[in-house]
Amino acid sequence: MDEGSDPDAPGDREGACFEAGVKFGTIYHQFAGTPLSPDSADSLARAMEEAIENQPHCESVTVEPRYDELERAVEEGPASYVEWTGRFADVRMTIRYEGVEVRTRMAMTEGYPLMEVTDVRG
Repeated sequence: MDEGSDPDAPGDREGACFEAGVKFGTIYHQFAGTPLSPDSADSLARAMEEAIENQPHCESVTVEPRYDELERAVEEGPASYVEWTGRFADVRMTIRYEGVEVRTRMAMTEGYPLMEVTDVRG
């Protein structure tokens, strides 16, 4: 982004945060509803990481299944699996865009999978 031509135009820091938001939207909405069991949690987590790491500007993605929550949901439900939602994983991403590094996370906060920028450098 050309920061010199328009003082109101988004800069590289905003662009990097936007890229992080795109990746969160993809990870959340692409995989929501995927059948998930305690036995398949690791393979789905790796697939999510590899899919998102294909996107431009993505340096790293870590998806950590929340086994306690997953096992409880399966025990309470009528089937041996549930549908993936953000409550079943903690996610961390690092995005690098035009010399700016953005670190993000998604974790459960008061029963909601909150996505947030945790650090911006550059």
